[in-house]
Amino acid sequence: MLKDLTSESLVSLQIDAENWEDAIRLAAKPLLQEGKIKQSYIERMIDNVKESGPYIVIAPHVALPHSRPDTDVLESAIGIATLKNPVSFGSEANDPVKYVFCLCAKEKDSHLNALADLANLLEKDTFYNLLDIARSPKEIIEFLKK
Repeated sequence: MLKDLTSESLVSLQIDAENWEDAIRLAAKPLLQEGKIKQSYIERMIDNVKESGPYIVIAPHVALPHSRPDTDVLESAIGIATLKNPVSFGSEANDPVKYVFCLCAKEKDSHLNALADLANLLEKDTFYNLLDIARSPKEIIEFLKK
């Protein structure tokens, strides 16, 4: 479940990103600081977008940066970030991005239930409203636990 793969320390609110690469780096920084990934994983997420385009922009204003499970993922997790100013990822249908969910999976299937939870949340205006007005990561985590 989503609540099992994230924590207050993995939530960043109102980060100030200059562009999509900066947004990924800043949104993934807590995953790096908490020992969930190595720096190389952040670079692989960015390289994926450079090589394959903005396929990670999965819904209006929502990006899900990720890469394949590898040795640079130390523990499965999801970082949640809101951007102070939305940025373009190059997705004609869903830009600009305001919400970034960085996924790192240790094994191929370990994160599927969490992604299903996230997909359900992304259909709810109440979730977006919370992301917009939350003043602390704790508010986001408490919402996910309900």
